[in-house]
Amino acid sequence: MSVDAGHLPTARSAVAGVILRGQTRLHMRKESDARRRLILSTTADLDVDVTVFRAPKDGRSDVERRAACVRALVVAADHPRGTSVCLERDETLVQKDRQWIVEARHRHQGNRQFTHRHESARQEPLLALPDALGWAWAKGGDWRRRCNRSFAVISV
Repeated sequence: MSVDAGHLPTARSAVAGVILRGQTRLHMRKESDARRRLILSTTADLDVDVTVFRAPKDGRSDVERRAACVRALVVAADHPRGTSVCLERDETLVQKDRQWIVEARHRHQGNRQFTHRHESARQEPLLALPDALGWAWAKGGDWRRRCNRSFAVISV
């Protein structure tokens, strides 16, 4: 998912507006269908581009599949004006993510203004968007339609 820097405050505000009091983050797996519909209708109004990096279960481990997705993200995120990527923090994967990003940047030799960081969903509310949109894409049918957007899909 990508958000133009000028749209970040609006997108953060929209996501914050659907987080319930006492809730630290949105997570579609834990939401009721009514809340899922509300979250998806809120995201449908946001000016974001969505790319699904799909690494099928094909004998590779979860870590190998994540590595393929992170490397593909670095190549896909190459933009002349620069790119900043925020990944959800998983302490067991932060160092690996950094290594995969460095490897992909050296191999791709594209954007020199690529930055990345790891945050918790509590610290960066926009991390709820990949969770919500990815969930809806995977569910398909009416859930995917409710996103009101097209999904670019890159298989790795």
